[in-house]
Amino acid sequence: MLKSLPQTESTLLIRTDFSDQAAWEALRTAATTPDDEEFVADVHVVDDPAYSDLTTEQIVALAPPGSDLMIVADKSALTAPGMPLLAVQLFDEEDEDAPEQGYDELRVVVEELSAIENNISIGNMDWEEFVDAADEEGVFRGF
Repeated sequence: MLKSLPQTESTLLIRTDFSDQAAWEALRTAATTPDDEEFVADVHVVDDPAYSDLTTEQIVALAPPGSDLMIVADKSALTAPGMPLLAVQLFDEEDEDAPEQGYDELRVVVEELSAIENNISIGNMDWEEFVDAADEEGVFRGF
């Protein structure tokens, strides 16, 4: 039985791929460094091999109460150009627009992580605005 993910005010950035330490360090640095306009994603990094290779469903099941957005650094994020992290939006059960499984996924290149994390966490923009702006591959690369 896996332990629950930590309760924090920040958005969780959960590492699930442990195959390339250098790629992880590059991604982590990119995700936690302010952009040209000094915006930075407010993330709490979870770097624990206990979470290796977890699926989205498993991560959602371990989410602390009140979580609405989690970011996953999986194999695709560590190997694909642009380091496309997996953003997972959790929905309340009462939300009529919620997908059947209770969450939705969207890839976001690391350089745009602050845009999605900052705007979703303060309620400045809706999840659908980012989904609608994603490219044909389902990756948000900016507006």
